[in-house]
Amino acid sequence: MIKKLQAKPAAAGEYIDGLPLVERASVTNPDALSEEGELFILSDPKGRYLGTGYHGLQNKGVGWLLTANQEEEIDQRFFNRKIRSAVEYRSSYLKSAETTAFRLFNGEGDGIGGLTIDYFEGFCLINWYSAGIYRFKTEIVQAIEKAVEPKGIYQKKRFNEKGGYIEEDDFVSGEEAPSPLLVKENGVQFAVYLNEGAMVGVFLDQREVRKAIRDKYAAGKAVLNMFSYTGAFSVFAALGGASRTVSVDVANRSLPKTIEQFSINGIDHEAQEIIVEDVFKYFKYAAKKGKVYDLVVLDPPSFAKTKKNTFSAAKDYKNLLKDTIRLTADNGIIIASTNAANVSEKKFQGFIDQAFKESGISCRILESFSLPDDFKTIPSYKQGNYLKVFFVQVNKSGSQK
Repeated sequence: MIKKLQAKPAAAGEYIDGLPLVERASVTNPDALSEEGELFILSDPKGRYLGTGYHGLQNKGVGWLLTANQEEEIDQRFFNRKIRSAVEYRSSYLKSAETTAFRLFNGEGDGIGGLTIDYFEGFCLINWYSAGIYRFKTEIVQAIEKAVEPKGIYQKKRFNEKGGYIEEDDFVSGEEAPSPLLVKENGVQFAVYLNEGAMVGVFLDQREVRKAIRDKYAAGKAVLNMFSYTGAFSVFAALGGASRTVSVDVANRSLPKTIEQFSINGIDHEAQEIIVEDVFKYFKYAAKKGKVYDLVVLDPPSFAKTKKNTFSAAKDYKNLLKDTIRLTADNGIIIASTNAANVSEKKFQGFIDQAFKESGISCRILESFSLPDDFKTIPSYKQGNYLKVFFVQVNKSGSQK
């Protein structure tokens, strides 16, 4: 028997307007749900139908609405339609020889919250964000195989497992991918690993930002890439003619991974600087040594913790920017980026304005970026459009008095 939830009066209007995430605080009877993956009907306080969804625990949510059509069945045909539609929306990417890694299905933007699918040179990687959506694995894998005919399928389970979902590795079906698998982004190669933990080697949502760095900003510049991960920004900067790049990340794996990314693109990694160190410690070192850079990429995780420092984008980004301003040359550019869904674009721009004001330095925003079009979002769920990137020019000669 399908479960029934009732929306609180204050929340009902949001669901009528298309909000897909059902939060615990938005319904009167969240405890009516017992088993993740079960379907439910959401009604307004007068019992009128609002939508059908599935129970999946994700952040503050207890589930996602899948349809506002009471006659629509959540069955194999439903998943076939959703994934086929997403594939058709990205047909230009599937035909591209220059970009062979992109987001194929983007959660609620494509109609199924809690699920994303990335495409890597013929292979598909599924990200499951709750045990609830994982219950539909058979249907979703079948829908992918029918719509894309991939060489192989991999998966990442990004939820706390409580038994019953133990699998030996992340390989699902088809043929296994080479390790590394070489993919392309705007003609640049990346080495990705589909079966090595949560992160494969590149964040696909920054594609347009990397292209802008290569094509418009890097030539002749000394570039500092903070929280560099595998050095993707540095690779694009070097290919764009940067005079030198400095990549800093606390993770030990960043050194061999960054060397690999430079090498597969024909760049002499020994001509670049790759530093394994706490980024916060490097800020202090660089300031003490008087180091200055023309272009600084500041793309921290929304939350980070090292032995001596804890960083939260919502609380600490302003101070991180102030440290960055000190290391940026006059007329230099800071690429300020955050993927924190709880920081709105307006709030993030406020961090930038306040950091420069407190530093007594003038600035000018040259351009901004959000998610590329393959990361499809919907207006009714603003948290889904999480990426905010500003190219900010530093004007120290015209500093505020």
